Amino acid sequence: MHIVQDLFTAGRISMFLLIIIFFSAMSVVLTTHLTRHAIDQKNQQLTAREKLDDEWRNLIIEENSLSEHSRVQKIAVSELDMIRPDSDKEVLVRLK
Repeated sequence: MHIVQDLFTAGRISMFLLIIIFFSAMSVVLTTHLTRHAIDQKNQQLTAREKLDDEWRNLIIEENSLSEHSRVQKIAVSELDMIRPDSDKEVLVRLK
């Protein structure tokens, strides 16, 4: 009778240990999957950031070339028919 009781007691412990091992293994698999997914998302975000940095640099270069003084002056003269005023037509405005 004691032998049968020991088998059931030992069986419960081994079953309990198997269940713990199974859940431990599944948690390792889940953690690995989530880590790989997070690394993939990080790499995608870094790639997107590099593209935005390149676009920003190109926009800065374009802004500098479009705002160049000689270009602005050329457009003012050719398209808007603007001329530099004579010194006798200049008016000084004083701020109070």
